[in-house]
Amino acid sequence: TVLTLKALGISDVVGFDFMDAPTPQMLIEAMSSLYSLGALDEDGNVTKLGRRMADLPLDPSLSKMLLSSASLGCSAEVVTIAAMLSAGGNVFYRPKEKQALADTKRMKFIHPDGDHLTYLNVFQQWHQSGCSASWCFDNFINGRAMRQAKEVHRQLRDYLTRFRLPLVNSRHDSVIRKAVASGYFHHAAKRHEDGYLALTSSNTVVYVHPSSVFFNGAAPLWVVYHELVLTTKEYMRDICAINPRWLPEVAPGCFKLSSQ
Repeated sequence: TVLTLKALGISDVVGFDFMDAPTPQMLIEAMSSLYSLGALDEDGNVTKLGRRMADLPLDPSLSKMLLSSASLGCSAEVVTIAAMLSAGGNVFYRPKEKQALADTKRMKFIHPDGDHLTYLNVFQQWHQSGCSASWCFDNFINGRAMRQAKEVHRQLRDYLTRFRLPLVNSRHDSVIRKAVASGYFHHAAKRHEDGYLALTSSNTVVYVHPSSVFFNGAAPLWVVYHELVLTTKEYMRDICAINPRWLPEVAPGCFKLSSQ
């Protein structure tokens, strides 16, 4: 990645001899994104935060989210969310012959503020079960994804210990959502007609993915999303409700606080 190359001291990333070279425009956009995340300074050099981000086995946005959580006082929850997002594959599954039962089981995990906190609920309840395979089977949870999340969770905790960052529990879900926004502010979107207007993607209209807790449910006015998936439309996958006033706080270079 661009951040890894920068951390290795390669200043001319655009002129680097890639085996499968991205376009110069893609590299410039990547550096612009890293600058907005605080990983690069105005001269394109790696910051202290950027070096820590490069050390983590995560993409830059997830790294920023995790590192921000330590100062916000919710690192225990966010390390779990980061692990769940990194696990790959869908956490929930719906066998054709038992879709209604699977949907009923899923309801007990759903958090009204989105998919990230829903994943947190799943991991915490699975952990309370003793990481039971039968618990996954009974609740229509992907056991392989959970085991992978557990391993990533262990690795990320070790990184936080190495960085001497505290593992702190938060009593407030809003703080956790603010940490998510700190890494994904560039994926902010505002509700618009039957979809959302992606604020930093040339005002593209995007839609809630069918796997989200917000699909066919109460859609919040402002969200951030983990990624876009292109099928018949551009869908937001893994969505978190946010307060728009957080955006100028976590990304003052990209957003300004409105007086309205």
